[in-house]
Amino acid sequence: MSDRKKTYSIWFVAIVALFITCLITSNIIAVKLIEVFGFVVTAAIVIFPISYICGDVLTEVYGYRATKRVIWLGFFCNLLAVAAIAIAQGLPGASFWDGQGAYNRILGYTPRLLLASFLAYLIGEFTNAIVLAKLKVITGGRYLWMRTIGSTLVGQGLDSVVFVTIAFLGTIPFPGMGEAIVVQWLFKSTYEILATPLTYWVVAFLKDRERLDVYDRDLAVNPFKLEEDS
Repeated sequence: MSDRKKTYSIWFVAIVALFITCLITSNIIAVKLIEVFGFVVTAAIVIFPISYICGDVLTEVYGYRATKRVIWLGFFCNLLAVAAIAIAQGLPGASFWDGQGAYNRILGYTPRLLLASFLAYLIGEFTNAIVLAKLKVITGGRYLWMRTIGSTLVGQGLDSVVFVTIAFLGTIPFPGMGEAIVVQWLFKSTYEILATPLTYWVVAFLKDRERLDVYDRDLAVNPFKLEEDS
């Protein structure tokens, strides 16, 4: 990625595309509940953690400033997808089409779940990026495994707490909410741990190809301020 010309390499674009695809796809497939090792989780568990891995790669190679833009881009892309689905849901179906009920059940979103999803995403992703960027400076770029896993434990933990609390407070007992938070957090974090060798390889590949290794020593964590790349 170049500096002032605001041009982006094919590798950066590919990581961003993967990040946004995982985000939007996970929100669509999250309606399905699956059982893994006796625990009930959403089907999004198979792909959503990849967005955190992409976030780790972006922050480690391109820095927090670039990652911040990508997080907001993902947010607005997801918002556009939700708006398009909602508009299509309200349009009158053809006289011979009998799939409205199925469409509503699978693609219909309640305002409460949307709020939970959007807030959990922003808080979790920004926390993950900020923690990883700060740890990189503190460790001098060493111990990548510790930094990616540590930032994910914090980010995914907050993501799970925010989503489950907003989505289910008052509808399921507190013990059930607590179990849901812990289960989601453990599954997502385990995903990150297992993907650590792949993360190492991708980071090394990109640093070599991009000739880039950003340290956010003057990190301004305000997610609403989109600074220029230094």
